Amino acid sequence: MKMNLRHLCISIGSLLAIAACDSKEKAAGPPPPPDVLVAPAEARDVPVYREWIGTLDGSENAEIRARVTGYLMKRDYQEGALVKKGDLLFEIDPRPFEAALAEAKSQLEQGKAVQLASQSEADRNKELFNKKVISETEYINKTQLNQSNLAKVEALKAGVEQAQLNLNFCKVTSPVEGIVGIAQAQVGDLVGTPASTVLTRVSTLDPVKILFPVSEADYLLAHARAQEALAVPIEQRAGTIELILADGSIFPHKAKLLSIDRQVDPSTGTILITALLANPGSVLRPGFFARARIVAEILKDAVVVPQRAVSEVQGSYQLAIVGADGKAEIRPVQAGARVGTDWVITSGLKAGEKVIVEGIQKVRTGVPVAAKAWTPPAPPSTAEPKAEAK
Repeated sequence: MKMNLRHLCISIGSLLAIAACDSKEKAAGPPPPPDVLVAPAEARDVPVYREWIGTLDGSENAEIRARVTGYLMKRDYQEGALVKKGDLLFEIDPRPFEAALAEAKSQLEQGKAVQLASQSEADRNKELFNKKVISETEYINKTQLNQSNLAKVEALKAGVEQAQLNLNFCKVTSPVEGIVGIAQAQVGDLVGTPASTVLTRVSTLDPVKILFPVSEADYLLAHARAQEALAVPIEQRAGTIELILADGSIFPHKAKLLSIDRQVDPSTGTILITALLANPGSVLRPGFFARARIVAEILKDAVVVPQRAVSEVQGSYQLAIVGADGKAEIRPVQAGARVGTDWVITSGLKAGEKVIVEGIQKVRTGVPVAAKAWTPPAPPSTAEPKAEAK
């Protein structure tokens, strides 16, 4: 009897425990909807850019070389400074050239004296010939001698001019206005030898020039617009080319198309383009690398979503939206150009639809979600968003 009572108590306890578990499960209910962050798909005009890597150079560049052979006596400029056209840069020892000029002048005076004597003799012989005192042959010989002496005088004059030029070349001046570089020759060096070294370089940096190669396909796409621009005088051309510098910043002045090379480089399949832009303060220097960017087209009322909302699955693209009923829907879409941190959706989505930006891995089609507004992060740099072909 005691055993039956004990079994009865155990059975009742088990039933109570099972009932308690069932009641807890019923109290817990279904799991809450997953939290997701959403952003509305926006419709806006999107500029689509083309970019090429370019190299900066001076609009004018001059290699300064000695035009006469001699010893460098003095450097007359501050390295890295702005110089004007005609400013003195170097001086070569002028003494040998001063002596050569003096000798040339002396020879000229001697030649003039000889010519004057032959002129007097030719004039006298003309009178004698007219009086038939001397023969025609003697008269012609004296006349030709005078003509020869006249020619020698002209040659001696040219020698004086050349000697004067050589003396002038001892003062090496800048042929252009610009920033002058570090000297490549030192005082005391022999300069102006046949394998003449560059003494320094001067570059005009305002305006500055950018050179960038473009593919044949890009050239053909932009050919018509380029020819229209080149038909306008350079002073009247609009700046249409942006420069993105190495730090990601956009240079405040836009470049004007300057020229298109005559041929495609067969080794690279590209054609060289040059553009000119203002460079106040000579901030940009030759050798800088920059990205040249133009607006290739404007996408009108393009539907744009954050890039992180788009998933790529085996070459196809999809995203998740939250419908008016608060349920998620996984939807395939066609993706177009990237726009900074956003993406243009060309089909499969309408402006205003709520797109899941964070938490997409938690949802399935038809599952309710708890949606909150997504706040985009602050932009990492000052560079403007750009659209690139996918």
